[in-house]
Amino acid sequence: MKTMETMKTVKRSLTGLLGSEYTNAVAAGAALLTDLSGEEARRLAAEEVEFLPDAYRDKTDLLLEQVGKRIIPEMKASTSGAPTDAFRRASNSKASPLGGIGYLRLGEDGRLYLIGKSEHYHTPLGHNFPGYKLIDHARVLGITNATHNNTRGHATRLLERELIRTANGLAREDVDTLKGVLDSREPHVLNRVINLETGTLACEAGIKMMLARFYRLDATFPAPKYAGRTPVFFVMGDRDGGAAANYHGTSVIAQTLRNMWPDMTGKLEDAGIWKVCPVDINDYEDFKFKFERYNQSPFKVAGFLHEIIMMNYGGIKLEQHYLQQAYDLCHRNDTPIMCDEIQSCMWYPGMFLFRAYGLNPDFVVIGKGFPGGQYPASRIITTAEMDTLNQFGALVTNGQEELAALAYLITMTFAEENAAWIGAMGDYYEERLKALASCHPSIIARTEGKGHLSTLFFHEAKLAAAFAGRLGEQCIDISAQTYKANCPPAALTKPPIIATMKMLDYMIARMDEALQAIREEREADDREDTR
Repeated sequence: MKTMETMKTVKRSLTGLLGSEYTNAVAAGAALLTDLSGEEARRLAAEEVEFLPDAYRDKTDLLLEQVGKRIIPEMKASTSGAPTDAFRRASNSKASPLGGIGYLRLGEDGRLYLIGKSEHYHTPLGHNFPGYKLIDHARVLGITNATHNNTRGHATRLLERELIRTANGLAREDVDTLKGVLDSREPHVLNRVINLETGTLACEAGIKMMLARFYRLDATFPAPKYAGRTPVFFVMGDRDGGAAANYHGTSVIAQTLRNMWPDMTGKLEDAGIWKVCPVDINDYEDFKFKFERYNQSPFKVAGFLHEIIMMNYGGIKLEQHYLQQAYDLCHRNDTPIMCDEIQSCMWYPGMFLFRAYGLNPDFVVIGKGFPGGQYPASRIITTAEMDTLNQFGALVTNGQEELAALAYLITMTFAEENAAWIGAMGDYYEERLKALASCHPSIIARTEGKGHLSTLFFHEAKLAAAFAGRLGEQCIDISAQTYKANCPPAALTKPPIIATMKMLDYMIARMDEALQAIREEREADDREDTR
């Protein structure tokens, strides 16, 4: 266990991230378009920002003891907005943010909250990460955020290359190998990026590229390779044999992959338009059996879509050997694979969990973690072979935002420099959680997930709900998942990658107290029942 790793100091300027030729041009423009002089603009572009100063981390750790306490007066009057009924029922405006620092959020009720699931998985660097000050510098220099698809800015284009470099595991100085990757026409070589806004749109882009092998995007396209055959999408199934375990976005097509719109999906399948085939979790024999069934006329397996850590199904982890076997079968039979890393990207050394698994997907979907909650900005990384749609087949007008790309580059720089730290803290947290589970075997069945993305499986749904409720009373934000088809009731956690050992120990200690209280309550109920 690498608990002795230390977080590296990271300092960068806009010039250091984006290059002097670009920032010199920006500075020249700023002298004309803003109130800055050329000298002031160049100085600002060259000003280094420390991404996570010791004083910032120390202050965050000192504030830990204030979690759950009202540290400012409660905000009494606040608008209720105009939500839908579903959002109104789920709202908890007392915890809505007035501010935050690192892994802490200040709620409207004046209390301090611990973000134990990174604000639903999109703030790996927590709140008000100091490195994002470079975004403020960019705004002062007049760097515009809004561009269009045909005028993708320098930061966006630079980010595309960085995504290809890191997705292929290349060192920053390995320029020649990167060029070879970018020029490659070989299958399964990731060297294309489509910039989108949300994970849903990125996943749908991949699904559309799979569909383009069966149906023409428009009348100008030639007959597809598998025209006339019914595309069958393989997705991770739930424990009841259905498809509720997978999650690849909220578009209609993606929702049909997980048992939604069943009447419409049934008609589509009956008409031979497309079919969804759920496969059993970590069961290669089931995968192979269904593949052999549906990879022959009138069907064709159109693609295999999967997460690695299924945070929408208890945090179950797909096993490395299982995925490697499934990939080999798909690759031998011309079936593209989409690895959805929306949940897992940025929480592991190297930023991409598929690389740690030794996988070679045809599509990688990323988002949430990369822009650090600063912007909605997702990407799909794919290959020359899958680059089959025209410009309007998968784009969104404002997917090319320059400051969003800058947020990516800042996050990636910090994560790449601190890969060892991220891995060590992930290992530490996972081991502490396993030790916690072993101390409460009557309540917790087992742990799941990997590293920061770790979950607790409970013997009963009411125990998971009680656990999350008790932590919620202490302003520790985790989720209880108790409604999925035949999935063990789970408590989902995902601390930010800036989480210190002190923060993780604090979180584990509060979990232990909650579990002890639940156990004592159950024992008291048992004694009452025997009277």
